[in-house]
Amino acid sequence: MKSENITLIAGGVGGAKLAEGLDAIESINLSVIGNIADDDTFHGLWVSPDIDTLTYSLAKVINREYGWGLSDETFNSLSTLSKLNEATWMTLGDKDFGLHIYRTMRRNSGSRPSDIAKDISKAFGIKSNIILPTDDIVQTKLLTSIGWLNFQEYFVKEKCKPQISEIKFEGIEKALPTKECIESLQNADLIIIAPSNPLVSLNPIIQLPGIRETLIRANAPKIGISPFIGNKTIKGPANKMMEELGKKPNAIGFAEIFSDIIDLYFIDKSDKNLEEDIQKMIKNTIFTDILMKNQKDKLNLALLILEASEKLKR
Repeated sequence: MKSENITLIAGGVGGAKLAEGLDAIESINLSVIGNIADDDTFHGLWVSPDIDTLTYSLAKVINREYGWGLSDETFNSLSTLSKLNEATWMTLGDKDFGLHIYRTMRRNSGSRPSDIAKDISKAFGIKSNIILPTDDIVQTKLLTSIGWLNFQEYFVKEKCKPQISEIKFEGIEKALPTKECIESLQNADLIIIAPSNPLVSLNPIIQLPGIRETLIRANAPKIGISPFIGNKTIKGPANKMMEELGKKPNAIGFAEIFSDIIDLYFIDKSDKNLEEDIQKMIKNTIFTDILMKNQKDKLNLALLILEASEKLKR
């Protein structure tokens, strides 16, 4: 029996959780297109937070308490840097530093970022494909009440406190999608839009030149999962950001951004009251428990998505 090709577009902790659920299903070939617009330089090293969260999650070495970084981590390097009066607000562990050193060495030697990500994934024993949407540098910038900030400055240093009024993805107009990204969308039997922050995790991927058009033209069913339960997200500032930018901070707001792509929309059962408004945009909806508290929940949601996709195909 031929394995299904599943492509997941994902960013942040929510995307990594669903990737873990799908990765546990033996009968599929999973490709995960991750967000690279959170990438930045720290202490001379190129750090890719969302790609690393995907990598550590699929390798089962993620720090479950934080949802990012490595388990059983130490922070001696940061302690030394702090003594040397270096800013250490970006929490990078000692084992984590090893990965960033390797990535930076490879980038400096001219290796293609996609090849670096592939080699890291292989070294960590990951069977699914982690795909970069572009090999070019695209960075999320936010105009806030204290000025323009890089995403990590807003998210980590300022703890999402400043009010935002604009988001831009610096470099996106000239960025080219990777061949792996386009091929994974074109060859997919199912495309899933993960429960990730629509503004800063999914948009930097989907707004890359040619990606939205490729998604719309793709023959595969496209299933979206709301990252909202009520007017809140499980983790991260998506609801605050949506509200400050005049968008609905709930499953309706997510639908408004991606309704031209999504064929079927998974929404939390507690949001059943939104059904009428959502179905004006996305006709096919499923209300179920979308909260992923443990591996069983992740797998159950993944299996429900695959089951629903078969009905869509019929």
